[in-house]
Amino acid sequence: MEGASDFQQTLESKTDECAALNEKYLRLAAEFDNYKRLAQRDLRDQIKFGNEQILKELLPVVDNLERAIKSSKGASPLDALTQGVELTLKQLMSALAKFGVTAVESVGQNFDPATQQAVAQVPSDTVPENHVVEEYQKGYLLQDRILRAAMVTVSTGAPN
Repeated sequence: MEGASDFQQTLESKTDECAALNEKYLRLAAEFDNYKRLAQRDLRDQIKFGNEQILKELLPVVDNLERAIKSSKGASPLDALTQGVELTLKQLMSALAKFGVTAVESVGQNFDPATQQAVAQVPSDTVPENHVVEEYQKGYLLQDRILRAAMVTVSTGAPN
């Protein structure tokens, strides 16, 4: 009889242990589900508001463009507008630089297909072959990755 009693006690002990482990598992599963929901919400917020900082930097640029247009309606509008637009461009480039955006220098440089797109070729006495003669559209880097390739004209060297 003693063997049956020990067996019964062991069975009860293991049953209690199993119930405790099952309860611990259920709590852990509930915590994990909560974590997943929070992580998904954080990801949605990051996608939705990820550009907030750069947009805040660009709002003063919009303000300055509006001021330039407003001030150009007075005396000597061309000078005021030109000065306003130049200051605004400087401010915009400064805001972009804060986020790692830099312009790619092209004119006079050796043609680089990784950062430049050739849209035309022209002969030139002054610019060596395979060098950029003219830039139609600036190229930009984001950190060390090309954000937009420059559109350029490339020299074919001196005409024959």
